[in-house]
Amino acid sequence: MIIHRGYEGLSLRNPVVATGIFDGVHRGHTELLGRVKATAESIGGESAVMTFKPHPRRVVEPDNNGLLLLSTLEEKVELLEKAGIENLIIVDFTKEFSKISAADFVREILLEKIGAKGLILGYDHRFGNSESNTAASIDHYANKSGLLIQRVDSVLVDSITVSSSAIRELLIKGDILLANRLLGYEYSLSGKVVEGEKLGQKIGFPTANIGAIYRYKLVPADGVYVVRVEVNNKRLGGVLSIGNNPTVSNKGTRTIEVNIFDFDQNIYGEPIKISFVKRLRDLQKFNDISQLSAQIAKDREMAMDLLGK
Repeated sequence: MIIHRGYEGLSLRNPVVATGIFDGVHRGHTELLGRVKATAESIGGESAVMTFKPHPRRVVEPDNNGLLLLSTLEEKVELLEKAGIENLIIVDFTKEFSKISAADFVREILLEKIGAKGLILGYDHRFGNSESNTAASIDHYANKSGLLIQRVDSVLVDSITVSSSAIRELLIKGDILLANRLLGYEYSLSGKVVEGEKLGQKIGFPTANIGAIYRYKLVPADGVYVVRVEVNNKRLGGVLSIGNNPTVSNKGTRTIEVNIFDFDQNIYGEPIKISFVKRLRDLQKFNDISQLSAQIAKDREMAMDLLGK
């Protein structure tokens, strides 16, 4: 996949384009991306996705800190490449850009700058300012210019319409299994291993504390999870805890700690990726360390069975 920073000076062959945020690149997105690729192939063209950084709501609602994302830009790039898209156009989203009308977006950017021959839209896609971003107005300006427009229907999983917002809600509730079904892959967090209080060592289950996570990345609900771990070019299993360690810590600080199976290397400062497989339970406050240790042993056994260890 070729990454283009902006849309100036592009020279693409009969590009078929999809535009949007593509947060999480979930199963609804992959359905749309499949249509982009198929349409491009049918006209001897190239597939292209235009996305934006930062997320537009960070620009138009700068005081709203409630939006957390399913994917960083780097993760999005990786997922779009896996989906087989040939060109990714990353546009800096500004307040000025947010005011572009549907007519100007189609004419000045899609047609004149990119040379688009086709535009594939999701069932709920909107762009441009509020006065001109209706489906009818987009169709009107596109048809006048000969731009082929197709719309892709919503995708349902377990009677749920797949969307980034629906997946966020599931993760906030800790429903990893259903969130992963809507995504089409296991949700993940990436960060670096940081030094913690070494409380895990004291009870016989050393953990790696994960920090330096992208500030707007959504961290799932507190609890204990079965996870896959990628660190030092190894793929391993583990049990991960998100929360404030109520039995052994009185600081009340939310931490992310993983006990990695069959692994004893010093990895402070190393990058680490955690993929969520299943949520085992809520965090609990035990009466003493021995009860906590016994529960962690049970968690590990359940996780190993699930991962086939």
